Amino acid sequence: MGHARSPSHIGRYTITLCLAVAGVLIPLPRLLSAAPALDPRVTAAMQRFFDRTTTAHQYSASRRLEASGKGHQGWLDVETEFTAASGLSYQVTAEGGSGYIRSRVLRSLLDAEQSLIARGGSATVALSTANYEFTPTSVDAEGLAVIAMRPLRKDRSLIAGRMFLTTDGMLVRVEGRLAKNPSFWMTRVNVVRTYRRLNDVEMPVSLDTTAQLRLLGSSALRMTYRYARIDEREVVNEAGK
Repeated sequence: MGHARSPSHIGRYTITLCLAVAGVLIPLPRLLSAAPALDPRVTAAMQRFFDRTTTAHQYSASRRLEASGKGHQGWLDVETEFTAASGLSYQVTAEGGSGYIRSRVLRSLLDAEQSLIARGGSATVALSTANYEFTPTSVDAEGLAVIAMRPLRKDRSLIAGRMFLTTDGMLVRVEGRLAKNPSFWMTRVNVVRTYRRLNDVEMPVSLDTTAQLRLLGSSALRMTYRYARIDEREVVNEAGK
């Protein structure tokens, strides 16, 4: 019975863990739990992050999506467009591998992202003080400020983990584990999302997730972005441009 039910959860719960890091940033101008006697670079970076005013940037980008589970793999190449007025649209330009993975995981992931944006649900997954308590902790070996993230509610769309900031408050990476397992069938859902400064704005460039499926072993998903235009300007600082 476990083997019969579990595969259908691969697609649904991969969507959930990707929505947990949908790349939405809504900084608010206040700090929580700023501990005394810390390296001043950490608190300064955190303050700069929350002091910034951010908006949703329109863009056109190609994405590569790859996923595996239960011994199957699949991939999609997709062209995406986003504007505040019309939301997210996408067109699959190439695909291969498992039809199940492509339809139940990858296309479903894109559809779920479209739906989240269309219904204005971005605030529920945002890196904001409405969803998290943020605590500055240290400066790592790369010189990045490390900020602990504690979800304010046990929600499968939030991450218990850390974010990494440059000294001027730009987000570099978010990593951690979903605050709540999507179901009995899926445990230990780990997420890493990375960002880069492109055309002087901060954009997500990759997403990696891993999880354990009971009775079926591990599953994984990777999504990478390559931007052509951001805010109607050609991207000139992408690799290869």
